[in-house]
Amino acid sequence: MRTKTPVLVSAHRCGAGDDPRGENSLHALEHSVALGADFVEFDVRRRADGHFIVSHDLPDDDVQVLAYDDLLATLDGRIGAHIDLKFGSPPELYREIGACWEVEVVKRALQQLPAARIVATSGRERGVRALREWAQAEGIDLAVGLSIGSSLRGLRPREAARSLLQQLTPDQRFARSRANVVCANHGLALLRLRRFARTHGLRLMVWTVDQPALLRWWTRPGAAWVVITNHPALALRDRRRSTRRRR
Repeated sequence: MRTKTPVLVSAHRCGAGDDPRGENSLHALEHSVALGADFVEFDVRRRADGHFIVSHDLPDDDVQVLAYDDLLATLDGRIGAHIDLKFGSPPELYREIGACWEVEVVKRALQQLPAARIVATSGRERGVRALREWAQAEGIDLAVGLSIGSSLRGLRPREAARSLLQQLTPDQRFARSRANVVCANHGLALLRLRRFARTHGLRLMVWTVDQPALLRWWTRPGAAWVVITNHPALALRDRRRSTRRRR
């Protein structure tokens, strides 16, 4: 019987769910490193002054947040980086390979980590394609995921049905973006996107899996490439148990 590869664990927002001292923080990062998570996931934005910061939302200019370069220095090669890009570049920067801001973010990460320990994800097709084209031009085997999963809350029934159908049939979006990773909401992955990834030979990341029963399911060997969770300690425990059962 073919042995299936164990699922990797990415600690969402540096693992804040297991460390209540703050999401996207160095405290949470250190906790996830100590646990033995494979990646820490963090959100990167670009401020108007050109500085990259670690934050899910774009804060006011006077709000102090973690600088992206400071987080990279703290990683120090001890854990992989799952970089969720929460911004896009001006259209003119996509005309030249390697000129966009998304590439600059990944270049800085590559100064701290090998490409095999970096995953970049975005919901913007243009940014994903720009990263893929730059990586291929440079001969870098970089995992770049297109994120699929938009909220249906507040939509009228017909709009919600249309949105859900579009999310479950992302073939054209993946063709345009040239992503080599599917980064999907776990519900969409169960409905169709797990099969979509397997059919197209793409690696699958699922987010954000927090319920214990779902974590047990998604941490089975071969269920996905990476599971993203606010509770990496629980995910790592379930992975160990699942791996032992299959020996």
